Amino acid sequence: MASPATMAAGAVEAAEEAVATVEQAAEEAVDRAGQSVVRMFGRKVVERHVIQRAVLMFAGLVLMALGVSLSIKASLGTSPISSIPYATSQISGLTVGQTTIIMNVVLVLLQIALLRRETRWNQIAQLVLALAMGTSIDMWDAVLQFDTPSTYLGKWGVCVCGIIVVGIGVAMEVRADLVMNPGEGTVQTIARVLGKKFSNVKIVFDSSCVIIALLSAIFCLGAPAGVREGTVAAMICVGLVVKVVTKVIHKIDLKRWSLAS
Repeated sequence: MASPATMAAGAVEAAEEAVATVEQAAEEAVDRAGQSVVRMFGRKVVERHVIQRAVLMFAGLVLMALGVSLSIKASLGTSPISSIPYATSQISGLTVGQTTIIMNVVLVLLQIALLRRETRWNQIAQLVLALAMGTSIDMWDAVLQFDTPSTYLGKWGVCVCGIIVVGIGVAMEVRADLVMNPGEGTVQTIARVLGKKFSNVKIVFDSSCVIIALLSAIFCLGAPAGVREGTVAAMICVGLVVKVVTKVIHKIDLKRWSLAS
């Protein structure tokens, strides 16, 4: 028969093992809970500085809307992602802002259909951006009261301003790293589902938008609408502007604005 000392030592050892087991189980439970929160709401929601990122994101969105409005004023063609809303606005009589909202909602629904159960909060949140983008475009259309320049050079001046402003807005939205706009989100979703590179899908997506806008306008209006040399310039130059502005943004004292990753 074991001595009392041996029994006590055994009991202490068993208790220590039980405590260790409970601690391990607790750690695993906390880890699973944390992962569940991240999966449910997205990692960016549980990070700090969400408000500052949201402000930067919406400021970029407003600038993007300004750039779109300037490109429309230039009458040399809109950016690829805005070509369909512009063409459909000419066909339907709705404002460009309204058709932008409709198109973006369709793009969000497309993402949800493709992702199904893997749909996350940031896909749903794109609906807010869709509404904000469309509203901002109509707001700028009301604010910008000047007419389209009469000279070709003047049109190019407005078009270049539009391209630069759109690039700045995109760079700000990318730096915020919170929610993608529906156009970029759709490209990302398609790339993920098909297992393709984002850049390759982006080229096909933009080209498809231009072709759809061009064919729709020709079929319904008998002439192209919103697709011209300015569209090609936007396809080439917006990305270049984004690269330059992104470098500038990274040189800013991000810690001061609580935006540092």
